[in-house]
Amino acid sequence: MNTVSQPRAWKVLLAFAIIYFVWGSTFLAIRIGVHEVPPLLLAAIRFSVAGIVLYVWMLARGTPSPSAREWGAASFLAVLIFVLDYGLLFWAEQRVPSGIAAVMMATIPAFMAIAEIVFLRTQRLTFRLALALLIGLAGVAVLVGRTIGLGEAPVDTAGACALIVGAISWSIAASLSRRMPLPTAKAMSSGAQMLAGGLLLTLAAALLGEFRGFHVQAVSAKAWLALAYLIVAGSIIGFTAYVWLLHHESPTKVGTYAYVNPVVAVLVGYFFGGEGLGPRTIVGTLLILVSVIVITTTRAKKVEVKPSAKEMTRVEA
Repeated sequence: MNTVSQPRAWKVLLAFAIIYFVWGSTFLAIRIGVHEVPPLLLAAIRFSVAGIVLYVWMLARGTPSPSAREWGAASFLAVLIFVLDYGLLFWAEQRVPSGIAAVMMATIPAFMAIAEIVFLRTQRLTFRLALALLIGLAGVAVLVGRTIGLGEAPVDTAGACALIVGAISWSIAASLSRRMPLPTAKAMSSGAQMLAGGLLLTLAAALLGEFRGFHVQAVSAKAWLALAYLIVAGSIIGFTAYVWLLHHESPTKVGTYAYVNPVVAVLVGYFFGGEGLGPRTIVGTLLILVSVIVITTTRAKKVEVKPSAKEMTRVEA
């Protein structure tokens, strides 16, 4: 997907650095924020602001606003992506270390592959793919298993379950999005989904009583900085770098952030968040990353020509 004029090397390196390290570090920013701001409310603020900025920016560039049909599709996907996936991620990070949360969310390509094999029937199960799925399952088992003695406490069960449900929800949304009437411009489509997701998260936060007892003045500067980082660096700058890279580099190269983000998140959580990095975390992370790399680099044996699981990875945290 190269354009006629090749961008300068430093711009490409900077864009990759942003999607590798900024997106990888957003998991710790989430964990910092949810210790002081209710999780759904924090997610609502983040995506409402980021969605408005992207939406207005695209309108200013002359991109037409989504039609009523496109808004409906964006809102439906927003329930799966932002209310369920991100809502559960923000909630789980109250109970699960940020690095582990990133590793658990890295299982999305595995669920995408399962959806394509079992439900969509657009991909065939091969020995290599089956082995990769089993390795990923083993990695999850290492992280949450209470009978595995690796000198480190297992991940909180409720938090782990929430993360898995969130990963499945993202996978379903990724499969459905291919057949839904979304805006052609990727940035407008994402902006509309973020905006709809922010509004739905606000409603969910209100229904679950997150506004009761919450006092803005009690939130520390550290938490506000974490939220600002999520909005500006994670959503706006990170997404802009991602879209720019897709126009100048191959999707396979750009998709490598799916392997790098969990590693960055684990290291950032360890060095800057005081999170543990014991044998359980290391072994579980390695198994899941091996699974993801094998799945996303396997040439799919398809029943018909459609995008494979390796072409749909998580945009950001």
